[in-house]
Amino acid sequence: MIVYVDQVEGIIADQLDGFFVGWPNPPSHETHLRLLTNSDHVVLAVDDAFSKVVGFVNAVSDHVLSAYIPLLEVLPDYQGRGIGQELMRQMLEKLKGLYMIDMICDRELELFYVRFGMKASFGMVVRNYEGQSGAQP
Repeated sequence: MIVYVDQVEGIIADQLDGFFVGWPNPPSHETHLRLLTNSDHVVLAVDDAFSKVVGFVNAVSDHVLSAYIPLLEVLPDYQGRGIGQELMRQMLEKLKGLYMIDMICDRELELFYVRFGMKASFGMVVRNYEGQSGAQP
């Protein structure tokens, strides 16, 4: 059974195996745990039968006007079960009332986010691929 939790307490790095598929230089499990811990908001999908995190979404926010959702991921073996949709629904509920909630996604994912009332927008980014595995503490 998949359970959803909004805290990182009790999660250990080994429960975060299999994320960042296709990244040439993915964060380690320890760095992944650190990024979740340092986020203002998280929602985790946990397969309680295996005590394994199978999906997550995180957000950073000023808690006044804006929030940014940098990552939403579901392990490949768990995709197509509505987990990503539920993670996003719960995160948007947490951010409800803020003026702006921003995120960046690949074009092929736009239709997924449209169902949550999100709109395509123009944006600019900097990508430092040397830092893709995460900043050192």
